[in-house]
Amino acid sequence: METIIENKIPITFTASAVEEIKNLFRNGNYSTNFGLRIGVEGGGCAGFSYILDFDVKKENDDVYYIGEIPLYIDNTQIMYLFNCNIDFKTGLDNRGFVYNNPNAATTCGCGTSFSA
Repeated sequence: METIIENKIPITFTASAVEEIKNLFRNGNYSTNFGLRIGVEGGGCAGFSYILDFDVKKENDDVYYIGEIPLYIDNTQIMYLFNCNIDFKTGLDNRGFVYNNPNAATTCGCGTSFSA
C-alpha cells in the first residue's frame, strides 16, 4: 500500500535546491511515474553515501511532494535522513548538492559520505 504524506517531508530543501531539482526534472524528459529518490546506501569513505536521483516508486517507499514532483524515500532509511537539510551550491569552490545531516556522527571531506 502506498503511503502518501502531504506537507510533512522529513527533509528540508533550500530554495536553490528546489529550483535545481525542478530544472533537472524538467530537462530530464522523465515519464510521469518518475520522482526524486533520496536515500542512503552502504559505501563511501565514511560508511554511507547519499542517494539523490530520479527513479520510480518502489515497494517500501513513502511518497512526499516537492511541488508537483514526487519524492521517494525508502521508509527503512528515514532514520538516517530525518531533519536533513539539502542545499544546492553554485560557487566557484563548491558546486552541487550539499547535505547538512544532524544524524551524521562523522562526515568525510567529499561531503557525500557519512557515518551514523
